[in-house]
Amino acid sequence: MNGKADDGKSFARRKVALVVGADEAVAGVVHKVLPSWKVVRVDKNTSALEMLREKPYDLVLTGDETSAKEDVDLLRQIRIARPHTQMIILTKQSTPTDVIAAMRERAFSYFSEPYSMADFTQMVQLATTGPVWDEGIEIVAATQQWIRLLARCDLKTANRLLQFIHEIADLPEQERTAVGTAFREVLMNAIEHGARFDPSQHVEIGYLRTKFAVACRVKDPGEGFSLEELRHAAIANPADSPLLHLEERKEQGLRPGGFGILLAKHIVDELIYGESGNDVILIKYLDGRGKSAEQQDSQVKDPAK
Repeated sequence: MNGKADDGKSFARRKVALVVGADEAVAGVVHKVLPSWKVVRVDKNTSALEMLREKPYDLVLTGDETSAKEDVDLLRQIRIARPHTQMIILTKQSTPTDVIAAMRERAFSYFSEPYSMADFTQMVQLATTGPVWDEGIEIVAATQQWIRLLARCDLKTANRLLQFIHEIADLPEQERTAVGTAFREVLMNAIEHGARFDPSQHVEIGYLRTKFAVACRVKDPGEGFSLEELRHAAIANPADSPLLHLEERKEQGLRPGGFGILLAKHIVDELIYGESGNDVILIKYLDGRGKSAEQQDSQVKDPAK
């Protein structure tokens, strides 16, 4: 029947995921998240490359038995034969340089142990939905200490970028959590209010790591704003009315929320806006000059303080 249905339409090809390594948990997640997909297992990278040269696979997941460098080398070779293959790298051995290399080769995502299985599950779901995946993140320039990139203004790209930044941030856990949380709030604010979720627009991202501090810059394509005009955000509330902004958000038809800027301001040491309001830098000190652990914990739990 030449793959044709009686009505003349082609049968949809069953999608296939290629899982490298012996980790049953990884294969189990793929089976659970993608029940209609075929899951093929292979023991090592060299075998995976041979299989990919013979035919395409819709998603490739590496095993944690190999280093990130080996997985990036695999991805680089796959790109020659299958330029648009989606790959999620899973590894035990990783450095910020490895993460940057994976981003340059357009890995879909990257996880080094220990990682959240919930976050990994969400990333597998994202790999099968949304716009063309490999146009979302573009590195302009990058070293371990200073990264500049452009990111498409949609939620899928934002979540991918946040995972990459989490992996790049070679910080103590407390500082990494603080920087990651604040960066997420600023990034999502830029995509929602600056770009209005327009995937044709891009935000400019900068990440700078020194011996004594981490700085993240986010510049959105919007027209900007004044902090005094942000009646829909908690940061503009008077001290005696910490929830006043919720009424404004309801009137404007905005989703519940508006705590992002206030939260970011309280869990990093400095939050600096440019004159137009669409360019912001957040700074977290690493040399003891920043907020204490007790202050950070309290402010994350109660950002209105």
